[in-house]
Amino acid sequence: MSKLISLLSLSFLFSFSSFSSAHDLMAAIQSEDRTPKNVVRDEFRNPAETLSFFQIKPDMRVVELSPGGGWYTEILAPLLYNSGELVVTHHDPEVGAYQKRSRENFDNKVASHPGFDKLQVVTTHVPPKKPYVAPESFDMVLTFRNLHNWLSRDAMQEVMEEAFNALKPGGSFGVVEHRADDSASLEYMKKSGYVSQSLAIEVAERVGFRLVGSSEINANPKDTKDHPRGVWTLLPNLRLGEEDRDKYIKIGESDRMTLLFTKD
Repeated sequence: MSKLISLLSLSFLFSFSSFSSAHDLMAAIQSEDRTPKNVVRDEFRNPAETLSFFQIKPDMRVVELSPGGGWYTEILAPLLYNSGELVVTHHDPEVGAYQKRSRENFDNKVASHPGFDKLQVVTTHVPPKKPYVAPESFDMVLTFRNLHNWLSRDAMQEVMEEAFNALKPGGSFGVVEHRADDSASLEYMKKSGYVSQSLAIEVAERVGFRLVGSSEINANPKDTKDHPRGVWTLLPNLRLGEEDRDKYIKIGESDRMTLLFTKD
């Protein structure tokens, strides 16, 4: 009887933990501190479903690689604020004009945004020149729409190796990326901003990760992936300006893979 009570108690605790995590995640997503123009993108980026698929919890130590303007950082920072830890890697401003502008914009956001006071920003390079955190010290590494940048610099494997090294055994690596057809050439991928799911999995497994699962949460069958300015033709960039604007707005954002790996 006591064993049954213990099992029921454990079941309740796991259920309560899952409920609590989901509640904290929704609170972070619905926070009034998020930038309004970022909230509009929820329709296409599905943060609740994506982060739930990655099984993130508020007490985790998490690294977000190359957050750009901080779209996901606005959700991750409050989610991890009380019980967890968030480290983000960002450009070295000395590398070039784009990197300098991007880093300055992000640093200004960190300085002014409520809830970013515990956020740790680490300067990194592509490919990495040194580890950005201590080895085997984090529970999760996340990256959103970055594989194409690393691939274009022939550095995707090196970046994934650093992610692998940063994780504790049993840690998770979550990836969202613009998805090319598996038949796409490497040249096409480097120019278009799309990366094939098969290549992403192949490289991740090469460095030691094991694929736990994939999700179609961020799939978009309307995306034909043959646009004049690559993925940047679509929202939110709309690189063609007014040319065929309505057409590309109707497509929405890109078709994306959503992959979860683990470090055994």
